[in-house]
Amino acid sequence: MAAARRIVVLTGAGISAESGIQTFRASDGLWENHRIEDVATPEGFAANPVAVHQFYNDRRQRLLDTDIRPNPAHSALARLEHTVVDRPEHDFLLVTQNIDNLHERAGSQALVHMHGELLKIRCEQSGLIFDTREDLTLDTCCRCCREPGNLRPHVVWFGEIPLAMAKISKALEQCDLFVAIGTSGNVYPAAGFFELARDHGAHTVELNLESTNAAFDEHICGPASTVVPEFVERLLRRAN
Repeated sequence: MAAARRIVVLTGAGISAESGIQTFRASDGLWENHRIEDVATPEGFAANPVAVHQFYNDRRQRLLDTDIRPNPAHSALARLEHTVVDRPEHDFLLVTQNIDNLHERAGSQALVHMHGELLKIRCEQSGLIFDTREDLTLDTCCRCCREPGNLRPHVVWFGEIPLAMAKISKALEQCDLFVAIGTSGNVYPAAGFFELARDHGAHTVELNLESTNAAFDEHICGPASTVVPEFVERLLRRAN
């Protein structure tokens, strides 16, 4: 693999699992003992907004626990980003399926949360997005419309279009290295990112506990906190 100039990295739940955040499990239809249809669809929210708000309130407060912090994989990607973007004609984009803020806390800035963010809420009337660290209820008054009941988690649910898809697609078409880390490869459109990058000439690498798709050019298996720093170090040595 030649030294990469334009890099796109996709991260999934596996990179945050080692920081103490439970992974999203779609295979059995449950997310932390809740039916996905009940807590991760617009229909579930319409049917029982109180329960959905409580579900994300619990996730938000868990994320804010002092024992939840970035691990070496998050830190390595932040280091890679800041090394790449400082070089002429180089580019870097980190696309995460995770709704936590561990990449930001590690120092990542060239970052897209394609599935939204747990520490943000959105007005369903205006579309405006606000930061929050507090619990959200039906009585929470929206800052823009001044009405209660108009706010929802800023999270992309099943049946909704992921965020920043135009930006992601452009980066995938222009990159020469695509890296998928800790993602199951089961959820589209993210599952098809490596194909788009590969079809435009990129070298594709999967870093995961075990291989999920044989079509990647390269597979590196192991815990993210171990294999990601090692892989980043290899990239940086090759670039020097």
